[in-house]
Amino acid sequence: MPNNAPTNNKQAEISAALKERILILDGAMGTMIQDHKLEEEDYRGERFKDWHVLIKGNNDLLSLTKPELIADIHRGFLSAGADIIETNTFNSTTISMDDYDMASLSREINFESAKLARAMCDEFTAKTPQKPRYVAGVLGPTSKTCSISPDVNDPGYRNVTFDKLVTAYVESTLALMEGGADLILIETIFDTLNAKAASFAVEEAFEQAGRKLPVMISGTITDASGRTLSGQTTEAFYNSIRHIKPISIGLNCALGPDLLRQYVQELSRVCETFTSVHPNAGLPNEFGEYDLEAPEMAAEIIDWGKSGFINIVGGCCGTTPAHIRAFAKGLEGVKPRPLPELEVRMRLSGLEACNLN
Repeated sequence: MPNNAPTNNKQAEISAALKERILILDGAMGTMIQDHKLEEEDYRGERFKDWHVLIKGNNDLLSLTKPELIADIHRGFLSAGADIIETNTFNSTTISMDDYDMASLSREINFESAKLARAMCDEFTAKTPQKPRYVAGVLGPTSKTCSISPDVNDPGYRNVTFDKLVTAYVESTLALMEGGADLILIETIFDTLNAKAASFAVEEAFEQAGRKLPVMISGTITDASGRTLSGQTTEAFYNSIRHIKPISIGLNCALGPDLLRQYVQELSRVCETFTSVHPNAGLPNEFGEYDLEAPEMAAEIIDWGKSGFINIVGGCCGTTPAHIRAFAKGLEGVKPRPLPELEVRMRLSGLEACNLN
């Protein structure tokens, strides 16, 4: 869809920064929230004390009921050296919030979460103006998949449509922009069709708002098969979304840095724009916890930087400010990945990439 909305100057500003150094993304919001061992009443607060369904685990709601806690988590990652802070909106679309009968709160949660992150970034930027901090408005994958049936007995069944995804993502994107996001991050994409719906929606939101922001897209290699849940290899995923021309394309979640390395290297080889990566702190143990400590994980991340694989790096599940601090310190002075000049080819994809001369 053509979009003639003017591009926000953040595109040029962030692009210039990415050519100078590796930018640091924050770590795991969910991990930090879990450390507080919150109970049902903590999620409810006074406003939702009589809500008719259980809402413990609805982390995004905490932007309304415990905003000071979310602000402190942002502050911790910024103090550790993060350049980009993700909004607490991973599950804030109407589709995901409907799991708690809270779809009507989607816009408010996105807006307030962006405002919180904006305030924290502005606070730190004011202290060190030479190191501006940026708010990434997060659009998660939703709790539904557009190209895979949830019913093994009915392969043709879908529990969400492309148009419904677009409607949900447009609302979230507009609220994130209004709340002060500098860029939009479409992340943890396990179904490329969901990513396409999100990307289409973001362009629609830009047109409605009359301005554009930089867009980051990050997919998820789900296991050692090296494929997304919808079956694509890293290069096939890249070929499927390269036409969107985001500021960065990356990988996050599911795997630790050791298992993810080969796919990061592959993405670096085929990607004509900047790359981003935020892996888990290893694989979860039998208690669902992540054991990879900051020094061990940083060693892997620093190797990626020195190998010329990355432009943006942070952490996903299990990562804390200690991890981000170790990344930031270890990557000081390491040159970012230069943008490659790739041969002009027709680049197509199904489950595999198909590149034609």
